[in-house]
Amino acid sequence: MTKIAFLGLGAMGTRMATRLTQAGHDVTVWNRTPARTAPLVQAGAASAATPAEAATGAEIVMTMLTDDDAARAVWLGPEGAVTGMSPGALAVEASTVSPGWITDLANAAATANLRFLDAPVAGSLPQAEGGVLLFLGGGAADDITRFTPVAHAMGKAIVHAGPTGQGIVLKMMVNALLAVQTAAMAELLAYGASKGLDPAVAVEMLTPVPVTSPAAAFVAGQIANKEHDPMFPIDLLVKDLGYLLNDTPAPVMASVRDAFRAAQTRGLGDRHISAVAA
Repeated sequence: MTKIAFLGLGAMGTRMATRLTQAGHDVTVWNRTPARTAPLVQAGAASAATPAEAATGAEIVMTMLTDDDAARAVWLGPEGAVTGMSPGALAVEASTVSPGWITDLANAAATANLRFLDAPVAGSLPQAEGGVLLFLGGGAADDITRFTPVAHAMGKAIVHAGPTGQGIVLKMMVNALLAVQTAAMAELLAYGASKGLDPAVAVEMLTPVPVTSPAAAFVAGQIANKEHDPMFPIDLLVKDLGYLLNDTPAPVMASVRDAFRAAQTRGLGDRHISAVAA
């Protein structure tokens, strides 16, 4: 059993913290909206009033937050988690944030004599619900080993991408690939429909073709069936593509972001990424 502080109980965070509690870990949770902690408390977790309070005495502190600004406030704010952590405790940033923020947080952790991993996840709500997320870890091998039993309560594996910061770089690449495939399927299914090819038939025929990845086939099915209930909202994908584009010129990614921004202007930002086709 590991004493864990879990900070951020959105759709993903709630499911991940629930898996940790069910696995028998000693979990303390915090959320900006305190009411969201109630189901976790009923499941056996403790709650805290501030990130610092949650982090006090924890062996591992991890976050699942929306963006850089939220993460900075929760980790480094006046009542941030770093102020409550004991020397040698492990800070794990599981949020999809920018590589620049990971560098800042790693430096702050080192100054406070803490260990640090960036460990964002590949997967969305179904994978979090089922405990089959894939963690993409950046940091020291010893810290990957230390975090692995905890990661296995929430996911199927943790891969070691390399030194600090490489986990989030890999996550940028994963989300960019998903964005490209989603936007491409939206356009191609619309093209087929314009020529009289039913989208459902097109998906059935494309799925076994070697060039169609499992992710592309899955999102194509969502597009064909008009399944846009939020799992990975367009707003978050646009944010992630923005982080990537801030670091590198990537014309293809810029064009893909434009497609999702257009969906935002149609009022679809809170819908699943498949709604780019709507």
